[in-house]
Amino acid sequence: MPIEKLNTVDASIVFDLPDAPESAGIVRSARKILPGGAVDLARSMTYTFATFEMRRGGASAWINAVDDDRADALAKFAAEIAPMVASGRFLPEPGTRVSRAALGSLADADPRAEIGDVADRATVEGVAAAAAQASGGLDGRTVAIEGFEGTGPALAAAVAEQGAKVVAVTLGAQGAADERGFPADALGTPRAIPGGDMSASEALAKPVDVLFAGSKMGAIDHTVAERISVGILVPHSPIPVTARAHAVLSRAGTTVVPDFIATAGSLFAWWPTADRTPEAIAADAAGKITESLEDIAGHPDGLFLAASYRAESFLATWQNPLPFGRPLAS
Repeated sequence: MPIEKLNTVDASIVFDLPDAPESAGIVRSARKILPGGAVDLARSMTYTFATFEMRRGGASAWINAVDDDRADALAKFAAEIAPMVASGRFLPEPGTRVSRAALGSLADADPRAEIGDVADRATVEGVAAAAAQASGGLDGRTVAIEGFEGTGPALAAAVAEQGAKVVAVTLGAQGAADERGFPADALGTPRAIPGGDMSASEALAKPVDVLFAGSKMGAIDHTVAERISVGILVPHSPIPVTARAHAVLSRAGTTVVPDFIATAGSLFAWWPTADRTPEAIAADAAGKITESLEDIAGHPDGLFLAASYRAESFLATWQNPLPFGRPLAS
């Protein structure tokens, strides 16, 4: 998997499929980021594209910078990758410590039809649709949301609209739980959850029908997996489940929806096939994700392997050899 180092800033981009006509993926920044996480993120995106038969590749970038220097580093990063964005070679999405606004100078050059709010809405609707399909419907289901920041309020509203009760949430190290279900106004701010002295671990220990996970890569590791009682786990951001956690959850009877399907909604905003209104794009994303999961439901090897087989079958039509390794957090 080639890694391309930038010239004007301490930053690099990993391309999962170097011969792909277009590649897209997350940009993150911290004092020091190791390449391994970027490789995992790029692979997840590759499998997302392959699931929906798009001949595009996953990529991911990282920018090493301390807080005081980050704004300058991001500006240099955006300026240097501008030609890549215009050609479609690398289409960036915001990630850890990289906001949409920090990439704003690239928006006019970006060939995708819709980025930002419309794509985010499609992602949320797709995640909710994945949960509904995997659980046989959300009406009356109890739900927990791990990692409430960002799209947490929108996701809570989407599942509540389908009749689910959000009974537990986490934000960083903090958690909150209410077995009656939180009222909508208690979950309306992406960086705040209802008050209380509960830890995130305590909130996640509450048994629920559906857990949405996605605060970070590997948020659900094997130690967390051993402490939770969950019927369905649905990622709301890339690769929140480690390989060991997936094994633990599978043995416990938890259905783990592949992240590269659940979080695919933005694809249908980036490259819409029909009506380009936000409502139509969100509905298309939800429908395509539902169909994708229905196609592999009941596979004897489980959803993750079934989804991987399908993605790899499409990749084999235009990639030789196939990329090595499947998208789970290390």
